[in-house]
Amino acid sequence: MTTTRFAPSPTGYIHVGNLRTALMNYLIARKAGGTFILRIDDTDPERSKEEYVDGIKQDLEWLGLQWDRVERQSERLDRYNAAADKLREMGRFYEAFETPTELDLKRKKQLNMGKPPVYDRAALNLSDAEKDALRAERGNGVWRFKLDHERIEWTDGILGDISIDASSVSDPVLIRGDGQLLYTLASVVDDTEMGVTDVVRGSDHVTNTATQIQIIKALGGDCPRFAHHSLLTGPQGEALSKRLGTLALRDLREAGVQPMALLSLMARLGSSDPVELRTDMAELIDGFDINRFGAAPTKFDEQDLYPLTAHYLQTLPLDAVAETVAGVGVPADLAEAFWLMARGNITTLEDLGAWWELCRDGAEPLIDDEDREFIAEAMALLPAEVDGETWGSWTKAVKEATGRKGKGLFMPLRKALTGQERGPEMAALLPLLQVIKARG
Repeated sequence: MTTTRFAPSPTGYIHVGNLRTALMNYLIARKAGGTFILRIDDTDPERSKEEYVDGIKQDLEWLGLQWDRVERQSERLDRYNAAADKLREMGRFYEAFETPTELDLKRKKQLNMGKPPVYDRAALNLSDAEKDALRAERGNGVWRFKLDHERIEWTDGILGDISIDASSVSDPVLIRGDGQLLYTLASVVDDTEMGVTDVVRGSDHVTNTATQIQIIKALGGDCPRFAHHSLLTGPQGEALSKRLGTLALRDLREAGVQPMALLSLMARLGSSDPVELRTDMAELIDGFDINRFGAAPTKFDEQDLYPLTAHYLQTLPLDAVAETVAGVGVPADLAEAFWLMARGNITTLEDLGAWWELCRDGAEPLIDDEDREFIAEAMALLPAEVDGETWGSWTKAVKEATGRKGKGLFMPLRKALTGQERGPEMAALLPLLQVIKARG
């Protein structure tokens, strides 16, 4: 069975970069009728916060990305320690004691010599007595996985055939000196024991994937199918990393972005398929193909979300927004007519309030000097009671009486009634304006 996972760290809220990973893994699982695991990477007790765990779940629920089960890495520390013991027994795990300064000096020396700046494995030559002395002086060392110096190869679902020389990569640290288990080990153990078959993540993890493949094999596990999506940039190609905090999903939600608008964009962004609004999850699932995504950096512009949101709102019946419509004060008997009038003229639901204010309170007439006599004559012809046919019959009567036509007829009337040059169809808006005025 296809099994995927989304493994966020609860050290902050989900942003658009995280969402891309979550959505791709979700769609792969759902398209195959498989399992989608929400795995909370909370092995760092100092940085992990329960409020962020709750926030992650709330954001996924808002988007409709429902997980099949939740796993927490903080509850699986015994499994990671058992794996570490196994690697020690195999001679694939060793303790190293260099300080950050010492490692930096080694890297600079290697670069000056034209060599790759990888860890030189000096710790493998330490005697037990030397290790004891270093522990007494510096405390516990870090634990590194000893890579086999061979080519690590796999066929990536997005990048194609990948081949990395393990000798060009430092032996990865899997446990810090303070005993903190790092993601690389925990993820391998989880993917193996949870039967994860497909892993999609950012292209910045490619080298990490290479080392994890060796760790998986050392522990006797089966390697998942890996795919590494491109990283997002800003609309001008600038790095998004510093702005991701302002692109948290909860901020986009607060700004009125609709879930299907966000999902429609993120499910196609960076692929060879055009971005098209999808109105339900089934359409997204059916149309998703990981192989259609490319490796080039992908431009993300949050402004693209608003036309999609507006388009989505235009598809909704009153039932889908009844609570919001009522919340701005629209009486129940006017709700249907109001929504049908307004939905084509809003970007987000927040815009409904302004249209209701216009219907309820009217607007300061916008009348050019040359139109004052025309407007006075037109208003005298406006019936006391109006309905959906009134705009057409009234403007016909005004045309016959004044000789005006086209824009010279319609624009001054719109500006006088609404104080605006653009807006909803006047045939739909006029009855609402007049009904509210008559009630008032």
